[in-house]
Amino acid sequence: MTTATTILDPRAVVADLDRRLFGGFVEHLGRHVYDGIHEPSHPSADERGFRTDVIDLVRELGISVVRYPGGNFVSGYRWEDGIGPREQRPRRLDLAWHTTETNEVGLHEFADWLDEVGSELMLAVNLGTRGIAEALDLLEYANASADTARTRERAANGRERPFGVRMWCLGNEMDGPWQLGGRDAADYGRLAARTARAMRRFDPGLQLVACGSSSRTMPTFGAWEREVLEHVFDDVDFLSCHAYYEARDDDAQEFLASAVDMHLFIETVVGIADDVAAARGSDKRIMISFDEWNVWYQSRWNAIEGTQPADDWPVAPRLLEDRYTALDAVVSGDLLITLLQHADRVRSASLAQLVNVIAPIMTEPGGPAWRQTIFFPFAITSRLAGDRVLRVPVEARAFTSARFGDVPSVNAVATADTDGVSLFVVNRSTADAVEVAVDVTALGPRPAIVETHLLHERDASAANTLDDPERVRPRPIDDARLDGGMMRFTLPPVSWAALRIAS
Repeated sequence: MTTATTILDPRAVVADLDRRLFGGFVEHLGRHVYDGIHEPSHPSADERGFRTDVIDLVRELGISVVRYPGGNFVSGYRWEDGIGPREQRPRRLDLAWHTTETNEVGLHEFADWLDEVGSELMLAVNLGTRGIAEALDLLEYANASADTARTRERAANGRERPFGVRMWCLGNEMDGPWQLGGRDAADYGRLAARTARAMRRFDPGLQLVACGSSSRTMPTFGAWEREVLEHVFDDVDFLSCHAYYEARDDDAQEFLASAVDMHLFIETVVGIADDVAAARGSDKRIMISFDEWNVWYQSRWNAIEGTQPADDWPVAPRLLEDRYTALDAVVSGDLLITLLQHADRVRSASLAQLVNVIAPIMTEPGGPAWRQTIFFPFAITSRLAGDRVLRVPVEARAFTSARFGDVPSVNAVATADTDGVSLFVVNRSTADAVEVAVDVTALGPRPAIVETHLLHERDASAANTLDDPERVRPRPIDDARLDGGMMRFTLPPVSWAALRIAS
């Protein structure tokens, strides 16, 4: 047993919390849309073909905004294919994932689904195989209220009022050689700037996201951000970050240091953005949209990518359906803690993805939907998070990471609101339980522990499956207690926890 100490102080404010930090991501990929959120033959399907059991789980997850329709998919997507009578919509080859897209679900259907879920829509435009004109057409179709050919078309397709999309992504991962129409930084920066300026002619209040590096391991990382910002700095509000993590070589302890990489990613991008601002004599602050993040076992996908027959273009095959363990959930919870710690600059984030594809929610055609292990840290944090993010300095033993050196074994963040404080904390050690002592005197004379949640399994490889969907679940922290201005509790090895304290 080791010890960790910290303090909860409502005055230690990092920033007000932008609820868009609890965003998600839906891409036309594998069984995400078809057989995931949309399965007309399912017993729970509503009149539009959407699975209501999935809707209930997405509501429980607490998703605030959803980025759509991609992802790699968007760089070959013609948005017009997904509007109008379904029976007249074209089937297209999706070159990103070597599948066939039926276009049964498009903008209207997805917006209707979001209305049921209670989430906001964040749209990505195709700057891979298309450009400014197509982006403006989509913007007019989605947001215009004037009497035009596009708005008449929208009304004829069942939506008289505008969709009112406020946040737009200018392409996706345009630095990637895998991306249809991928470009170098200068080429993309010029196109993104021209597109942004054109879109702002329609509405200066739009919030626009330029593509940052699709990974901190990209050979162009850093140089890409700087070059793109030289072109788009005056015209966008956000720069995107994407990061996925997986356990390699069965090294769980190294995997548990993943959030350190995310921290360094954010800090580096913020530093570059502020350097560009300083060179321009500007006090503008570019914010971060961390609009793809998760645990994803990409090595499994890389092992099979390109092995399908060239003439086989299936509809909604099982792709990227990772089964998540208790260990994965603890890392996922730590990544979310890290995003919250940077809430002054990370103002939007999207868990990638939502259903079936590297997802917190799984479904079986004609059968049940269930929560994967990574569902729980996100859902609990989203529900308990208050209006302001608090800095929580922790003193704890460190372990040695091959990549990052000394890494604190305990990481934490908190949020506050008028009723109290929520603490989110992780024990990254694979070997040692930690007794956590928290000074809560700043919360007032009579703080009270309202609820506690602990995610931990002795077998860190335990997972929720179709056959055993309830195998891993959070449970209360049995020994959480208040004692003379101190809150104390024990975190077993490889665990994530949340505590709600009323003040």
